[in-house]
Amino acid sequence: MQFQQIRKFSNSLERERHIAPLVVLRIAFGAVMFVSTVRFMLKGWVTEFYVKPVFHFTFYGFEWVKPLNETGLYFVYTLMALSCLCIMLGCFYRIASITFLILFLYCELLDKTYYLNHYYLVSLIAFLLTLVPAHRDFSVDAWRNSSIRVTQVPAWTISIFKIQLLIVYFYAGISKINYDWLIEALPLKIWLPAKERIPVVGSLFSYEWVAYFFSWFGAVFDLSIGFLLLNNRTRGLAYFFVIAFHLLTALLFKIGMFPFIMIALTLIFFSEDFHIKIINSLSTLFHFKTADSLQSDSSIRISKTLLPVLVIYFGLQLTIPFRHLFYPGDLFWTEEGYRFSWRVMLIEKSGTAFFYVEDANTHHKIEVMNSRYLSSYQEKMMTTQPDMILQYAHFLKNESEASGVKDPIVTVQSYVTLNGHGSRLFIDSSANLSKAKESFCHKSWILEQDQTGDRK
Repeated sequence: MQFQQIRKFSNSLERERHIAPLVVLRIAFGAVMFVSTVRFMLKGWVTEFYVKPVFHFTFYGFEWVKPLNETGLYFVYTLMALSCLCIMLGCFYRIASITFLILFLYCELLDKTYYLNHYYLVSLIAFLLTLVPAHRDFSVDAWRNSSIRVTQVPAWTISIFKIQLLIVYFYAGISKINYDWLIEALPLKIWLPAKERIPVVGSLFSYEWVAYFFSWFGAVFDLSIGFLLLNNRTRGLAYFFVIAFHLLTALLFKIGMFPFIMIALTLIFFSEDFHIKIINSLSTLFHFKTADSLQSDSSIRISKTLLPVLVIYFGLQLTIPFRHLFYPGDLFWTEEGYRFSWRVMLIEKSGTAFFYVEDANTHHKIEVMNSRYLSSYQEKMMTTQPDMILQYAHFLKNESEASGVKDPIVTVQSYVTLNGHGSRLFIDSSANLSKAKESFCHKSWILEQDQTGDRK
């Protein structure tokens, strides 16, 4: 029985589907990422984020990833933009998609200060695009070599993107099922009144019920939208809500290209006919010839190597967001297991951190001027994230040793406020962080909430 079910599942993955949804996804992703990459350069963020700071908060295990000089970094971003164009056009697609993935991962690993969920999503979509034949129709590659042109591809090449997006939305919805979001309408109750100057609708944001409405609507939207997009009967209305929801968040919050990425990617849920109409319109507009008869390639199969890769990949996608269950304390407070789990704009958290370096032999103690080493944005992000506090403490230890202090003691006085519940002592100020080791284990020097004050 189990063998039959596995065989049935395997057959469903190999069932032929029109390539049009894959082609539209390739074009949309390439176009949006091209705009995003050029925008990043034009805003001067390459220099501001990666060139000016003297210290970078690398990811654990990737300390060896270092920024190039300014010329090298702009070359990387220029090459990344060209890769996006090639993905969009289907020009040297395999090389372009792999190049983009490598360069994008390199830039994202340089400094976790700038980690965003949508950068993580872009990395995942870029990885999946390297696995599929999205260039086998309506592309420069197919125009250069018509023998690669196909109209039919296995269903798995399209389904993997739907599953990925379904996971993103559903897990974002699960993360909203908590006391602060649903019962206190936090942090929206803090954020929305600051938007009351927005024309026409701004005055509504000062009402408390609006924060509750947005909180509950956001949770229901995330939990259900993926399933509504999968259903033929509800897909049209669901996509309307996708556009409305993401444009509204783009209006209210500074979340960059994320709304436009989601609006573009969720087109994959639409039917083959919908995407064929888009391709036909583009073909007419650009006088580009596509395949005029059904063509398939039996070599495009889910191989014995690729199948376990996808099983492991989606297994990790389903389990990684729950890794926080292995850590004690409130996730929103400790942030242990917070990243890579689709928790989007869930908390309002800010803090201060005063670092001290003491010579263990002379007991001479100085307060560190954080602005000497960190940009204002790096300092802002570091003050509320324990792993970044530890990494900075280790940096200060190395700096002190380089200046002649043989056994520096590094401590911090850190105060944090979470969702407006009042400022609390965040880190054990007696802990010598220069001796603390970074690992995936719980950081015992993060003070528990019952030690720092009550919080509902």
